Amino acid sequence: MFFYLSKVFWFFVQPLNLAIFLLLAGLLAALIGRRRLAATGSVFAFLILALSAWTSLGAMMLNPLEERFPKPLLPRKVDGIVVLGGGFEGAINLARGGYELNSGGDRMVEAAILARRFPEAKVVISGGTGELFIDGEGDAATAPRLLGALGIDADRLMLESKSRNTYENAVFTKELVTPKSGETWLLVTSAFHMPRAKALFDKAGFHTVPWPVDYRTSGKEGFGLFRDNAPDSLQTTTMAIREWIGLAAYWLSGRIDQLFPGPGG
Repeated sequence: MFFYLSKVFWFFVQPLNLAIFLLLAGLLAALIGRRRLAATGSVFAFLILALSAWTSLGAMMLNPLEERFPKPLLPRKVDGIVVLGGGFEGAINLARGGYELNSGGDRMVEAAILARRFPEAKVVISGGTGELFIDGEGDAATAPRLLGALGIDADRLMLESKSRNTYENAVFTKELVTPKSGETWLLVTSAFHMPRAKALFDKAGFHTVPWPVDYRTSGKEGFGLFRDNAPDSLQTTTMAIREWIGLAAYWLSGRIDQLFPGPGG
């Protein structure tokens, strides 16, 4: 139930959709003569789009998430590498049988680099189909094709294909791996996603070393206009809002112990 509620809630509150719904509400209000209500809806829709697409607000919201877990020194010995899904174009790969990467594809590139650096380490790909309305191939199904093409032997891979969100990533991956005391496992995901991911793996009893990748900010963000092109700024704002909402929802539901998890706990 949590999965479906979260997907429906996010469909309505993500900036672009919310602006569309506000514009629609304003249009309907205008048709029935409620001019003040129509103007209010239109103004709020404009502000949402302008702040999301024309300012650096999204980057300012995303940067604290990315800075929360600095990349540590690489351990001398690594027993396994856990890579969270979210790096492939699932719908395209389902149709074409390839391994097209999306904006989060750094996760898979880093997985291949780490796998070659630690040839004895197992590589876990955790990610099924997490979309409610879009049909696509899960990352655990696509990753073997890419990693195989990059020289990673199939017998090193462990594929977790049931998970639909980060909570299920943590729970199902622990069940698959059954990590032993003293082992070192790297957790690879986007830097902005690491606070939530690390907290969920800790809560599941799977100790990992955070290995953030896929940075979207420079670390020197300040408020300004037209710091990036509008589509990328809108995407950054959308990711930031989604991640902060995800942290709040997981904290309120008791799935993580802190609203903003960090290296200290």
